Amino acid sequence: MNSLTPILSTVTASFLGSFVEVVEAFTIVLAVGVTRSWRPALTGAVLALAVLAALVLIFGPLLALIPIEILQFVVGVLLILFGMRWLRKAILRSLGVIALHDEETAFSKETAALRAQSTDRRADYLAGLAAFKAVLLEGVEVVFIVIAVGGAHGLTLYAGLGALAAFVLVMLIGLLVHRPLATVPENTLKFVVGLMLSSFGIFWTGEGIGAHWPGEDLALIAIFAIVSLTSYAIIRSMRGCSTAKAAQ
Repeated sequence: MNSLTPILSTVTASFLGSFVEVVEAFTIVLAVGVTRSWRPALTGAVLALAVLAALVLIFGPLLALIPIEILQFVVGVLLILFGMRWLRKAILRSLGVIALHDEETAFSKETAALRAQSTDRRADYLAGLAAFKAVLLEGVEVVFIVIAVGGAHGLTLYAGLGALAAFVLVMLIGLLVHRPLATVPENTLKFVVGLMLSSFGIFWTGEGIGAHWPGEDLALIAIFAIVSLTSYAIIRSMRGCSTAKAAQ
């Protein structure tokens, strides 16, 4: 059980985090393909994937040169910051403080922008650039998630498989429905991913400073439960304050 816990949690965190990012990139690429043409859309996406592959090939092997304790501490701190950012936005969305992310809206905005550029002689270039930027920006986050959740315990391969599964699933669904994946509960996924990344961060930061977690890898489950309950309590508390203010 102890050996399966980090593998399952790594694959799950990588899959969910990558799924969210791939959905967002797919929406932009789809908008470019439908509005302009598939040539600049696919060209931009492929070039971005090539850049991402180069980044992985260049920086991936460098991780092996870093002492494991330092790597765990640095990655742990970065995961806490990264996860808390996702978690904060997810909590604010659930409270209605910031708007929920809507792929249909994002698709409409990108489509409108591309149509406005249709008379420009550089229209194909601008369309391809939009696809390139979308895939590159979201792809960088996927690469970070894969390296972060897999690198500290030597599970990068499993994290990569989780990301690959997310990519394949989104592409298959996208090819079948040929429209933005608006029905995907993206904000819920972001909340869960924020919880998982924050939990990984706490666990690996502790290991990086020499802490010995009770139950070893099983401690991840307990940390995840504590972070989840704390986040839920914060949401309930803030909703209660909002309700009280509204009543006044």
